[in-house]
Amino acid sequence: MPMKKLERITVAGFGGQGVMMLGQILAHAGNDKGYNALWHPSYGPETRGGTANCSVILSDAPINSPVFSKADTLIIMNRPSLEKFKNKLREDGILLYNSSLIDEFAQVNAHPVPANDIALKLGNPRVANMAMLGAYLALKSLFTVEEVFEVLKSFLGEGKKDLFDINHRALLAGKNLFEVER
Repeated sequence: MPMKKLERITVAGFGGQGVMMLGQILAHAGNDKGYNALWHPSYGPETRGGTANCSVILSDAPINSPVFSKADTLIIMNRPSLEKFKNKLREDGILLYNSSLIDEFAQVNAHPVPANDIALKLGNPRVANMAMLGAYLALKSLFTVEEVFEVLKSFLGEGKKDLFDINHRALLAGKNLFEVER
């Protein structure tokens, strides 16, 4: 699927859920693919445990502002973030929500992702963000898992090489949730 003029993404959850990392990886992947990319973080009063969200803009044209009122995609990790951002989605946008922490949410183009359940099954609760990112990759097709995994490896660095495999498996598990639908 070719890149459209603009992809606006909001990622939101509690601090410590990997919200910022997920957004940074999307921005870096976009940059690596030749798009203009912008990542804009927003933190609550605490980092871990407080609220956190970020905006990512990917475009084939210059980006004039990090601010947008409606997202093309919402990636939501918890209920308070869903309540805060559910009205900030374009009418034709998609919502991915962590169904491990959020009961079923009836909305057009809402996609439940049991991110925490996937992460626990893999043996590390901290890879829930990568399960969400994998689901995004399946639904949007802007990047391959391997393109994102290369960015992730660079992001983690050799010092965290022991986390490469589990993060890769989380990406694939999230992507596989929606592969059969396409």
